[in-house]
Amino acid sequence: MYHTRLQVTCDPDFSEILMAEIAELGFDTFLETTEGFEAYAEEDHFDNVGLTEIKKKYSHVDPFVFSMDRIQKQNWNEEWEKNLEPIIVDDTCLIRADFHRIEKKYPYEIIITPKMSFGTGHHQTTYLMIRNQLKMNHKGKRVMDAGCGTAILSIMASKLGAGQVEAFDIDEWSAINGQENIENNKCANITLRQGTIADMKFEGKFDVLLANINKNVLLAEMKSYANYLSSGGQLLLSGFYTKDVEDLKLEAAKYGLSTISNDERETWAALLLIKL
Repeated sequence: MYHTRLQVTCDPDFSEILMAEIAELGFDTFLETTEGFEAYAEEDHFDNVGLTEIKKKYSHVDPFVFSMDRIQKQNWNEEWEKNLEPIIVDDTCLIRADFHRIEKKYPYEIIITPKMSFGTGHHQTTYLMIRNQLKMNHKGKRVMDAGCGTAILSIMASKLGAGQVEAFDIDEWSAINGQENIENNKCANITLRQGTIADMKFEGKFDVLLANINKNVLLAEMKSYANYLSSGGQLLLSGFYTKDVEDLKLEAAKYGLSTISNDERETWAALLLIKL
């Protein structure tokens, strides 16, 4: 039995958009690489016409390279488990899969089985979000997790004492996987739905809003974030490079959002703002 492997070279900011579109064409397994990502489908069980249309649609993007080959079918979960290591954030929060056995106890522990969803703690931006959440007051707060992926940030908020957490993601698989992770971590105060912030109809304001997406989405949705935040509410953002921080600060300032701090890890950044 063989699989078709699609190897994609692209900017990390662009990976999630492409993965979401390619997932609709019959590719059901994704692995991130240093150059972009790989996508796998059962041999000849994918929409080749749709793939050609995506290549044409994004032909102006640079870098953007597709290559395809045929490989022997593998046990993807077994391969993934071999390479997935637990993550420890500031010696305070352990992020592990359910098959990891860790003897040392930490103040917080999150069990994540990410499958195809974004947010294992291994990506720098997820690490940055968790690190900054650990410094924030969540107790009794109403929290929004926009573009929740695996729901790792929602789970962190719940474990930090949030009163209510509203999470959503445009991707159906993320909504399913996120719900599994919520249940595995026994976080009963998280509600997860599929959709975008424009699809959501929330009553009232939020004390904390979390968004680990990408620069373009953050810029486009900044006004919505500000509208949903209460006065004095905090907005924690990541998913962008350090070079993008000033652009995000300028857009945030248009909607009464003032910078509290920014953080970085390698070339990635996080930004904490407050609604005045």
